[in-house]
Amino acid sequence: MDQADPDSFFATTTEVEGDHVRVLVSGEVDMATADAMIQAATREGARRITLDLRSVSFFDSAAIHAVVRLAEDFPDTLTVFPSRQVRRVLDISGLGDQPWLRPD
Repeated sequence: MDQADPDSFFATTTEVEGDHVRVLVSGEVDMATADAMIQAATREGARRITLDLRSVSFFDSAAIHAVVRLAEDFPDTLTVFPSRQVRRVLDISGLGDQPWLRPD
């Protein structure tokens, strides 16, 4: 599944392998796009989620909330690969040491 909005520079690409959903996110994740990121990740039957945020250029409090929500809904099965910007925002917000966060 691909979603793109040229006005907000947001896109997701989703790959599903059994119960593992991989979502490549690019652009800006904010109040207008965070729900789309969650919807892309929470496909029916998903038990493991990988969020590849290495192409994300903007990440706000709505995006933080979305990732925390996914971490709560998928404990021990969420993996997040951050961009430098996402890493910085998560570090500042006190979430830089979460077990779901991988090195950038």
